[in-house]
Amino acid sequence: MPPSSAFQWFLLVCPAVIILSYFVTVFPHTPQSVHIHSSLALLDKSHPSWTLYPDNFYEGGAYVRLPYGSVRYWLIGPEDGQRVVLIHGLSVPSIIWKDVAPKLAAKGHRVLLYDLYGRGYSDAPHTTYDANLYSTQLALLLQHIRWERASIAGLSMGGGIAATFSAQFPHLVTNKIVLISSAGLMESSDLSRTTKFLSSPLMQAVTSSVPFRFYLQYLANQTPSNDSIGELVRIQSAYLPGYNLALASSIRDGPLRSLAPQFAALGRHSRKTGGQALVIWGTNDKVVPYRYASRVQTLIPHSELVTIQGGPHDITISHPDEVAAAMIEFLGR
Repeated sequence: MPPSSAFQWFLLVCPAVIILSYFVTVFPHTPQSVHIHSSLALLDKSHPSWTLYPDNFYEGGAYVRLPYGSVRYWLIGPEDGQRVVLIHGLSVPSIIWKDVAPKLAAKGHRVLLYDLYGRGYSDAPHTTYDANLYSTQLALLLQHIRWERASIAGLSMGGGIAATFSAQFPHLVTNKIVLISSAGLMESSDLSRTTKFLSSPLMQAVTSSVPFRFYLQYLANQTPSNDSIGELVRIQSAYLPGYNLALASSIRDGPLRSLAPQFAALGRHSRKTGGQALVIWGTNDKVVPYRYASRVQTLIPHSELVTIQGGPHDITISHPDEVAAAMIEFLGR
């Protein structure tokens, strides 16, 4: 056989041998498990976090083990009360509802609070923190506590989660949803350059590193704050390996932006079923500007807007009476 023909055969056979060898050596393979970072639950009981936000902050607390780690939740209010879920936002766990949840329970509502993955007393899986992760977390939690349906209320990023959950699992939601200072429709221009930089993969690796967290711990110990909410954010950032990862991924991949289809689906479903939506917003919101309230109403045409003059973004802390009153009146109809 001429050398040229042998070389041609080599060119034909060699790729096939390489491809076959590849599949023989790599398949089947053992899937890699998701690494789970710990929560505040593993900090020593003498740590200041247990004073600011103990895991029994609300009554009726328990842990449940879900596929992406342990989740802390609380059930308050009468067992036969109207069921409502409260979803917190990006950085502050369920303590953000401290002045609203008890008021709902006092009015006869059965209230479910829980910490999102990567915050507070819920574990932080090393994964992508997108809307589907959070929506599935809530669906599995409702299954665990055996709630067939509930009203859903979300604050800030929790509003984006609430809209996604209601669009994906409408059979688990009553005809009422509450969106407070809701994220989900933000533009990239609303995020500062600093926020974009800090949420980049490079900075995520830096802020999640042991030396950087030691530095944050040193700062937290040297300059304690009188702001309990702000102090809790600093503690999580300094002591929880998965917290900064969760925040960064949520900003890049999570339910802060690009959820217009989910809001529109919620609007269509509301028109078909007679569902109702309450939108609560402060005019001085510097995180998710007040102008987004009108866009939410455009996508959910039958929604009702409650405007709180001068209200900032963390409106459940600054104006809890107004927020609770609006929710009680809306849920009680």
